[in-house]
Amino acid sequence: MDFSVPSDWEDLLRTVRAFAMERVDSIWKRIEEEDEIPADVLKAAGELGLFGLTVPEQYGGLGLPLLARTLVYRELGRAHNGFVSIIGSHCGIGVTSIVAMGTEEQKRRFLPKLASGEWISSFALTEPRAGSDASAIATTAVRKGDRWILSGTKHFITNAKIAQVFTVFAVTDKSKGSHGISAFIVPRDSKGFSISRFQPVMGLRGSHVAELVFEDCEIPAENLLGEEGQGYSTALRTLTQGRVGIAGRCVGAMERCIELSIDYAKQRKQFGQPIAEFQLIQAYLAEMAAEAAAARILTLEAAWLIDQGKPARREAAAAKLIATETYGRVVDKAVQIHGGMGYCADTQVEHFYRDARITRIYEGTSEIQKLIIARDLLGA
Repeated sequence: MDFSVPSDWEDLLRTVRAFAMERVDSIWKRIEEEDEIPADVLKAAGELGLFGLTVPEQYGGLGLPLLARTLVYRELGRAHNGFVSIIGSHCGIGVTSIVAMGTEEQKRRFLPKLASGEWISSFALTEPRAGSDASAIATTAVRKGDRWILSGTKHFITNAKIAQVFTVFAVTDKSKGSHGISAFIVPRDSKGFSISRFQPVMGLRGSHVAELVFEDCEIPAENLLGEEGQGYSTALRTLTQGRVGIAGRCVGAMERCIELSIDYAKQRKQFGQPIAEFQLIQAYLAEMAAEAAAARILTLEAAWLIDQGKPARREAAAAKLIATETYGRVVDKAVQIHGGMGYCADTQVEHFYRDARITRIYEGTSEIQKLIIARDLLGA
């Protein structure tokens, strides 16, 4: 097992860290106040290649293996989590289905613009009555001549505000259960497609989620992604890699929270000395560092296994479970070290605290990750 970083990756990671700190982290308060990632920042991210992490080089992307992408997400996770949510959702679950299942024509049509950031992608699986049980989706797709007609509703869809391309999952044969679900590429301007409302959330300012409505939405027959009935298995494969990406983002966020806590503990004085000299504060920092390191190793192992072509559904689930749960504990201690200031919106750890909560829910709750791990252990 080799986690060593090639020199070209090191150059990329240094560039990504500089971008994350100088262009994103430096404006965290503006993002919080305006609930928006500035357009010039997204444009610069596209020019840097951040929207093309998963797109093969022949279509204009960087074509990075998962281990390299995970290291990039780790660097981006150090900055405002709303920004990395846009990048991660686009490069992860948004694009990988097209890369893995798309026809050559679909790849030539969509991937170059997705790689450059000219187009942003979104992944539309979740529905009001189908969250953890993705096989229970009710959105339907009916073939009529050279068109597919989609009807239904999706919600909690990340990037919906800015996306031009949506990977949408719908039932094409109800009698086949999960084997009757298919995937489709739906352009934003498709007839019968609309965004009904944006859903206000606790954290991830600047990364918006919305409800999508398909009212006899018409798309060309060639926009079927993969074969009919393969949508559910496509979604599961896509989510496996997406979970490792989320784990990588959480590791970066934890490391940033530790840095912020160390800086504060050295500056903040109580009882005539910096609180960093108190053993209980030192114990908090030690626990934070140890847990973050454990999550990092587990995450890198899962990414490495997937790159080797090995079945790693359990490892990916374990990486997301441990990294997200650990993120919650680490940022909680970060707030505690900051004391009252940690509860104030003027302090960075406050937004990390709110941002951390969703990581245990989206792309598979912690409970679902435990089920995946347990069923794999039992051979189910």
